[in-house]
Amino acid sequence: MKHLYPALLIAALALAGACVHAERADRDKPLTIDADALRHDDQKQITLFTGRVTANKGTIAMRGARLEVRQDVQGNQFGILTADPGQRAYFRQKREGMDEFIEGEAEQIEYDSAADTVRLLRKAELRRFQGATIADEVFGSVIVYNGTTEIFTVDGQAGGGGRVRAILAPRQAASAPARAASGAAPAARATASQPAPALRPSSSLGGERK
Repeated sequence: MKHLYPALLIAALALAGACVHAERADRDKPLTIDADALRHDDQKQITLFTGRVTANKGTIAMRGARLEVRQDVQGNQFGILTADPGQRAYFRQKREGMDEFIEGEAEQIEYDSAADTVRLLRKAELRRFQGATIADEVFGSVIVYNGTTEIFTVDGQAGGGGRVRAILAPRQAASAPARAASGAAPAARATASQPAPALRPSSSLGGERK
């Protein structure tokens, strides 16, 4: 069922399983990045990757046109991923102990390993997959997802945007496939029945979701 909320929405992705989190081991995994070019500033400890950027850290996968990475003395990593003009960058992470993934797209994506948060900016979309089925979707100008608490906030008016839109499937056991809500519009039901898209090839990085 589609719901429209003014300005700000706060929701929990796992109402039936509060103890379930994003993959915790991801924090301790190395960050592997591929790109066309690299520029490193040793004094500021900032590395800039440009051109068909792909980044992987455990189950985390990110893709875009430009990635700026900073690391503090404790080893925490902070990344700002941006897409080409008119396109969107991509983020995906597995939920711990479940056949579920969190997937997001936006013009800019900010990752903070210390706070375990992902911030999606401008034309932002966040999806939760149960297996190969879309269970929930939210849309807004700014979406912030906390992998530890599994709480996300959505702001539809930041930067002069519009309203928040959410498509929420009925809550089920984690192992059961999600179903489209009976009251959903035909387009929403069709979206929920589509399989989860595979990680996109480099030739379509940051493109709009079809």
